[in-house]
Amino acid sequence: MPDTNQNDRVNDAADDQRFTDEWERWHARHEAKRADRHGFLAITSINWLNDSSQRFTDAPGEWRTDASGVHVDLAEGEEIVVDGRPVSGSYDVGVVPEGEGVFVGWGDASIEIAKRGGHDIVRPRHPGSPVLAAYRGTPTYPPQERWAVPARFVPFDAPKPAAVGAVVEGMELLFESPGTVEFALDGHALSLVVFTDPPGDGLWVLFRDTTSGVTTYAACRSLHTAAPAADGSVVLDFNRATNLPCAYTTFATCPLPPPENHLPIAVEAGEQLPR
Repeated sequence: MPDTNQNDRVNDAADDQRFTDEWERWHARHEAKRADRHGFLAITSINWLNDSSQRFTDAPGEWRTDASGVHVDLAEGEEIVVDGRPVSGSYDVGVVPEGEGVFVGWGDASIEIAKRGGHDIVRPRHPGSPVLAAYRGTPTYPPQERWAVPARFVPFDAPKPAAVGAVVEGMELLFESPGTVEFALDGHALSLVVFTDPPGDGLWVLFRDTTSGVTTYAACRSLHTAAPAADGSVVLDFNRATNLPCAYTTFATCPLPPPENHLPIAVEAGEQLPR
């Protein structure tokens, strides 16, 4: 007579392995993106623009900003690459929308022009950055299915603007919040304010928990989800909680979680403190 308990154990072990394999593939992709030669680990400075021309040691040209956007004046012999085309002389980047950025090439570097908290910034990204050269990966908790938590999305009547602080003192960042997610974990009824995930129709969460500043990055961690189902169901897979750029570099303007997103439990899943 077949041993059904043994079959169940074999099936459970196979499911666990599939879960782990899928997580490992996801984290390998995430690490590869983080360690890209022009990723945020390659940033060598953050420069705040105003209406006076400024030159930076790790970027070409003199930079300024005004009501019509960002402008750069290149000296003789200096050249940037815009959409694959070499540009010399003066170049008008134009108005960069809040939270977005554009990139131009300069030799083997990529120069980011972005707007954060209402301020235009220039952040050069060099493949030879010491931070990038020293990066050896981010430790994580072992993936466990218990941390893939069923939740319910509770929409607001209409999306609301949500202002949050930032790691840059005095800066305020504005996001759109479509609602909250409610879930139960370790006997606690919990909820998190969620933001619209810019790349698609999913949700984005910033949170802290009792591991923050102990085994995980103190400021916050970030979690992306797929779009909720028609009935509002969604999975919060805390195994995929990741560090923001500010965990690695001082040249970041990362947002901080709203007070409602400070969880009173230890989320021992996802990325830990960087080495």
